[in-house]
Amino acid sequence: MNDELNDLAVPGTEISVRVTPKASRNMVKLQDGSIRVYVTSVPEGGKANAAVQKQLAKALGVAKSRLTLIRGQTARDKVFRVER
Repeated sequence: MNDELNDLAVPGTEISVRVTPKASRNMVKLQDGSIRVYVTSVPEGGKANAAVQKQLAKALGVAKSRLTLIRGQTARDKVFRVER
């Protein structure tokens, strides 16, 4: 799975993810061609967004500072952009 995600770790790439907060454990899954991110954090005060950013960065093999949330601050469907 990580090999497929590593291909997305190119500056300028926009990555759409579907988030499940309050999951039993943190994980990133490629499911039916889309990326699902499960986080144990609650969606309060940006905690879940920070956890999603961290998990996605880990799965992509990039620093979390290189991921910018560009759409979906308060939605389950989010779009991140990979920065330089």
